Amino acid sequence: MDNLELSSPVWLTVKHLACPLSLVFAYLVILVTIAEVFSRLITNDPELTRKVVHIGSGNVILLAWWFNISTSVIVSAAIIAAAIALASYFTPILPSINSVGRKSLGTLFYAISIGILAACFWSYSPQYTAIGILVMAWGDGMAAIIGQRFGKHSYQVLKITKSWEGSLAMAIASFIVTNSILLLVQGNIWQTWLTSLIVAITATSLETFSKFGIDNLTVPLGSAMLCSYCIKVLSLS
Repeated sequence: MDNLELSSPVWLTVKHLACPLSLVFAYLVILVTIAEVFSRLITNDPELTRKVVHIGSGNVILLAWWFNISTSVIVSAAIIAAAIALASYFTPILPSINSVGRKSLGTLFYAISIGILAACFWSYSPQYTAIGILVMAWGDGMAAIIGQRFGKHSYQVLKITKSWEGSLAMAIASFIVTNSILLLVQGNIWQTWLTSLIVAITATSLETFSKFGIDNLTVPLGSAMLCSYCIKVLSLS
């Protein structure tokens, strides 16, 4: 009986996922620990520590892709992350995530985006899930960091103030992320470069409408879906 239980599909699945999930969990623990340390050492710049979590957590999708973690596991993790983010919105569970002096549902939207993208693309086109998440992670993260430090030229969209320097950082980071993944998946063809440019411009435009953190939903979903659409359409050309 014991041998039969150890060879059951459920046990084999758990055994197969134990190592990759342990590594992912260890990575996240280290990331949050580093962010919490930063939040205590660099008290005058809470946005920096928040973006460390923002960028670093997005990179988990690369680990999930590498280990071929299933859609159900990613969606489940996204649901748990969304619950934690929602709780943290009302109670300061993780100060490094919500410590920029304003109420925002951005972290919640970020987790929701991961779940939706995994459900839509992960089983057959994981590159689009990765692109959507990493464009948000690196694009929005670099836009905030560069914009706050070097943003000398501002502009407004619907009473939302942005800097040209931050938007440029968003566009460059989005292009690099999209182009790198598409080069890896489909090679150095003109569709890769044109699609990367279109996604970068669109993601930057969506990021300007960041009130209440809604860009954490619109940027990853818009980037992934537009990228998928462009590749399909341009491949017919």
